[in-house]
Amino acid sequence: MDFDKSCLLIGNTRWHWAYEIDDLWHFSHEPPDLNKLKFLGDSVVAWASVGRTPKGKFLRPEHRIELNHVPLKSMPPWLGIDRALGAWAACKKARELQEISSGLLVADAGTILSLTRVTSNGEFSGGQLVAGLQLQLFAMSQGAQNLRDVSLENFPQEPFPVATKDAMKKGAIQALVGILLEAQRVAASPLWICGGDAPFILDELQIAEIGVRHCPNLVLEGMVDVYKNVNLEKDR
Repeated sequence: MDFDKSCLLIGNTRWHWAYEIDDLWHFSHEPPDLNKLKFLGDSVVAWASVGRTPKGKFLRPEHRIELNHVPLKSMPPWLGIDRALGAWAACKKARELQEISSGLLVADAGTILSLTRVTSNGEFSGGQLVAGLQLQLFAMSQGAQNLRDVSLENFPQEPFPVATKDAMKKGAIQALVGILLEAQRVAASPLWICGGDAPFILDELQIAEIGVRHCPNLVLEGMVDVYKNVNLEKDR
């Protein structure tokens, strides 16, 4: 791959990469790969972490993006950097589309489904956290003797599946959809969604006929924007 710059977000279960090629940014979401990081380390111009940061001198501390680099207003110091970056990117895009008059609700459907509320003035306004799809399925398989770990493939279409593994998947996805529907109703704001589980949730949201914007690379887009507008080394 021929490029000079990359950005990396270390997640709980996956690593999220952004690469600049011919002045355009491309994105990928992959399992953790230390060998790849060793190979690309010198090209990483910005990085952040919500998962376990690999040991070793592969990532330069002065290139780490932290909350004080993100222009989102009124953030508490404990807010996850992934939530901050995703909310900032959604806020910026919504302003360009003139769709922020009633604020935003940003859902990141990853290991944890995070909901972040943003006001029309671009201020952080709380949120919700709940176990994501895979984590729910894992909890059921570990917590109940007769339930087994199931994959995320072949989601059932029927509302009340007969097979136990399908019932587990349907129940887990419906739980997440229900949370999003209720949160969107209370917030009365447009819903934006990103994250690895978003495609599964989108199918159900479309059935419920709820308006939603799917931006799969929202957090990385926020990271790239921060990198382009902040001199990380100067801030140290």
